[in-house]
Amino acid sequence: MKVTLLGTGTSCGVPQIGCDCEVCKSCNPKDKRLRTSALFETENATVLVDCGPDFREQMLRINLRKPIDACLITHEHYDHVGGIDDLRPFSYKKKLMLYADSYAANHLRERLPYCLVRNVYPGIPQLELHELNAHESIQIGDLPVTAIKVMHGELPILGFRIGDVGYLTDLKTIDDEELKYLQDLKVLIVNGLRHTPHPTHQTIEEAIELSRKIGAPDTYIIHMSHDAGLHDVTDKLLPQGFYLGFDGLEINV
Repeated sequence: MKVTLLGTGTSCGVPQIGCDCEVCKSCNPKDKRLRTSALFETENATVLVDCGPDFREQMLRINLRKPIDACLITHEHYDHVGGIDDLRPFSYKKKLMLYADSYAANHLRERLPYCLVRNVYPGIPQLELHELNAHESIQIGDLPVTAIKVMHGELPILGFRIGDVGYLTDLKTIDDEELKYLQDLKVLIVNGLRHTPHPTHQTIEEAIELSRKIGAPDTYIIHMSHDAGLHDVTDKLLPQGFYLGFDGLEINV
């Protein structure tokens, strides 16, 4: 399986508009972060996780020309769903499956009634929305997917186990009961916003602690703000087996 990190930035992206910090002024491509999303590919399945406002640019960057079988939605915040309308090129031949929990699904129906409720004119995305509960498992081609409950501050959202990869973004806390769904991972992809505490996101240090609790041999940090520091500086300070993700990174599992 190949996992491509399409975006690794927080809701503002990096550089952040109007900021002149050293990260936002950096010329290193690894310090330029679109909103967080990832693509999972096998011979028989192509699965997108989240579809934020940078989705169109992300697809043009990787020049994806094959169908997307499904899109897994972690939660309804704009930086994770703002690009859903741009799924239309991937749904012309057949409907594209969207999976979200009931809370996010209801919000998507309100925001996108023209393609999730009425569906009355040509040219719009052809989407089929399915509600997915925490701990529920589905099969997409040859990819097994299990939904996991994590807490984004006080908001319950979904993480996913996709094959042998754990994908947890926007989490602040996770109950110990959920960890059984993350045993024997080969790779963990997890959010680490910055170094200082935040009420709804893990710090990089908290992400490292969680990964050690799970026991993942390789961990990639995503959903970073400019306060995470320069990529090349912060990445070198991480313990063995931990890496800062960056846009366009391909992970072979």
